[in-house]
Amino acid sequence: MSDRGGIGEERVRFGTELLAGLTTFLSMAYILALYPSVMGRIGLPPGGAMIAAALSAAFGTFLMGYWAKYPFALAPGVGIVPFFAYSVVLSMKISWQFAMMAVFVEGLIFILLSLTRLREKLFDIIPPQLKTAISVGIGFFILFIALQGAKIIVAGPCLTAMVQFRQECRVSGLCALLAIVGTGITAVLCSRRIVGALLLGILVTWGLGILCQMTGIYRVDPAEGMFSLYPSLGSDSCGQAFREFGSLVGQCLNVERWSSQGSGTSGWKLLFSINFLVVIFTLLFDDLFNTIGTLAGIASASGMLDREGKLPRAREALLADAVATAGGALLGATTTTTYVESATGILAGGRTRLTAYATAALFLLSVVFAPLFVAIPPFAIAPALFMVGFSMVSQITRIDFSDLPAALPCLTAIVIMPFAYNIADGIFFGFISWTVLNLCCGRRERVNLFLIVLSVLFLLKYILL
Repeated sequence: MSDRGGIGEERVRFGTELLAGLTTFLSMAYILALYPSVMGRIGLPPGGAMIAAALSAAFGTFLMGYWAKYPFALAPGVGIVPFFAYSVVLSMKISWQFAMMAVFVEGLIFILLSLTRLREKLFDIIPPQLKTAISVGIGFFILFIALQGAKIIVAGPCLTAMVQFRQECRVSGLCALLAIVGTGITAVLCSRRIVGALLLGILVTWGLGILCQMTGIYRVDPAEGMFSLYPSLGSDSCGQAFREFGSLVGQCLNVERWSSQGSGTSGWKLLFSINFLVVIFTLLFDDLFNTIGTLAGIASASGMLDREGKLPRAREALLADAVATAGGALLGATTTTTYVESATGILAGGRTRLTAYATAALFLLSVVFAPLFVAIPPFAIAPALFMVGFSMVSQITRIDFSDLPAALPCLTAIVIMPFAYNIADGIFFGFISWTVLNLCCGRRERVNLFLIVLSVLFLLKYILL
């Protein structure tokens, strides 16, 4: 396999890589709005939280490009952010500073694991068919995210339901219709191999939404999740946001802030508490296998794995993720991890580190121009995500469904990911079912001691946590 990060290739592909970086960034920009919204509920100032998210994303994505030479982008994990806020800080009644300290320690542990090649070993032991299943599962996960963002699938009496187009014609139904039209346009652009098809699809769908707002068809109603589609570059006190950011930097190391108000427990005692161990263990498991699963899925879908099913420079990619997590915690950001939305840039032609550099640079710019980027609504991103999901799901034909001991665990991993809304849970159930079924069916050559130990640990996680 050739080195995809070569300088010669970068020079040839310069324009394509920059366009891919922009596509990746636009598909991830929602985290700049989501992160301060969620973290504001546990005491982080919104402006400072947004800057922390943007800088941690820029830092992690740059490291991924510099060390691993891959077009993958990183940011605070969208699944980990609400878990951090609600399950850790609010449920355990600990301060966000102390919880952020757990993220910092988790990052340090990941650095050690990456340097000892343990995380790379974990990546390599995933059976090839499970790697394909992870890619397919992520594809369905992306499709589910797109359907929700487009408001085609909404909450219903049976957990989910199809949007009522007629009753919701001015709100959710309109967003769904725009997403469907945008997906059709994007599919045509992709089939005709138009350069920047995904980016054009995003911008065209957004533009159609703006036209609907201008003509009064689209109704702004924040209570319904319908925000203005107009980009705003007004003076929203950028200086205030930076002052708020200054109050976040290094707070995970501030022992005096570790104790929550009224707890009466010293910070150092909390450091050796069961709560601290539980938080670290949970974050370790979720982040470790979210990252490994995302890398395996995206790399498999984009043909970046070698003939043995291994990812070249996996150690550098995992190390970038680990350092970004530790560095992000110092800035005031939760676990920084590789995003499945990186696949949008890869599908747009991104193959080298220039895509990562372009994405990182845009996250830096977003510190000042965030109102422009966060104005892009989820329904405008949905067409690009649909095409990415389609590309990844199409790999399901590589799974041999006549081989039950292999196929059933693959299907388990695929199904769990979107329905549990968690990549790691899909991997956990895939590993457990693979180990148990192959051992019971006499296919012991497919199971090694490492897989057995991991499967037992995953079972204990669900039993004890």
